[in-house]
Amino acid sequence: MSLKKSVNHQVPFFLLRLHNLQTRIVMLVDMDYFFAQCEELRNPAIRTKPVVVCVFSGRSEESGAVSTTNYVARSYGVKSGMSIFLAKKKLKNVDAAFLPVDERYYEEVSGKVMNILRKYADRFEQAGIDEAYLDVTQRTNGRFQEAKELAVSMKDELKGQLKLTCSIGIGPNKLVAKIAADEKKPEGLTTIAPEGVKEFLSPLNVGRLLGVGTKTQEKMHSLGISTVHELAEYDPQELNDIFGRTMGIYFHNAALGIDDEFDEERSEVESFSRIATLKHNSRDLSFIMETAERLCSEIQKLAVTERMNFRTVGIIAILKDLSAHTRSKTLENPTSSLEVLYENAKELFEKFFNETEGEARRVGVRVSNLSREQTNQKQLTSFI
Repeated sequence: MSLKKSVNHQVPFFLLRLHNLQTRIVMLVDMDYFFAQCEELRNPAIRTKPVVVCVFSGRSEESGAVSTTNYVARSYGVKSGMSIFLAKKKLKNVDAAFLPVDERYYEEVSGKVMNILRKYADRFEQAGIDEAYLDVTQRTNGRFQEAKELAVSMKDELKGQLKLTCSIGIGPNKLVAKIAADEKKPEGLTTIAPEGVKEFLSPLNVGRLLGVGTKTQEKMHSLGISTVHELAEYDPQELNDIFGRTMGIYFHNAALGIDDEFDEERSEVESFSRIATLKHNSRDLSFIMETAERLCSEIQKLAVTERMNFRTVGIIAILKDLSAHTRSKTLENPTSSLEVLYENAKELFEKFFNETEGEARRVGVRVSNLSREQTNQKQLTSFI
């Protein structure tokens, strides 16, 4: 199927944006096979063996799923999301370590990692238990060579102090840095300067872009879009019509390497949040919303008690492989309405599970962009 070309040629538009891209240098630091690497740190004797970190269901020793593995295990074809039964079958007669997930221990190690990383950043955003974005524009004087040298120093400190390795992507924004970090693993370091963004992104499978899940990728393939280049050339208005204005604009900009977002950590977190573990793993919206309804009620009661309105609704989904995912939506006007909170949380969960195949283990609801009814009072921070 032939592509529908954009009315405005994309290359000049891309070049017009380069001056904005050049003003920033962003790193994505991704700790290598983090859970399994933490286990190797705790017990160095298993470092040369296949290490498989599992989420056991409790029904039997072989029921459950693989959370992550070291690269030795991956060489046997064992990977995240695989059933423990199949993983053990692939490692039959091999001296392998099958270990349960130890969230508290991993969070403790993660805290040490993040404390080191923060020292290197002008602006810092922790994106998960094992990864973080660092804006290093000022301390590198906007020079990518200096950023590369800074990344090497960071790697050396993590390995020297914690005996942990990481992969780092460096780019003009978060989107490019994230994709660059995935290029070379483990212990990779990939730098993409602004002038190389188009060449780097264009040949990639469109599924490499954040937000392009399995179903979205299938839809794009039906439109004749397989690569990032083909997405960049597609008519932006058609993308808006097909995927909605918000996602259409995002897909168009992402294909051009444009991303101005950076959620810097603040001394005060202006949000209310609740999270709970489901009775069993599920992707059934009705079942999930039974728990989400209770979380929404708790948050709304807290907001009313503290006389706070919220303008942004967000959801959290921790899947059975322990990967964490978030989605959010900003409302037109601030509110403290339970009905508005519930309906928007439901919409976000429904959209998330339409784009994702996994089952949720824990779910959460979050409201932010808080404002008091009386504007002169100090804002409240609450997070559980």
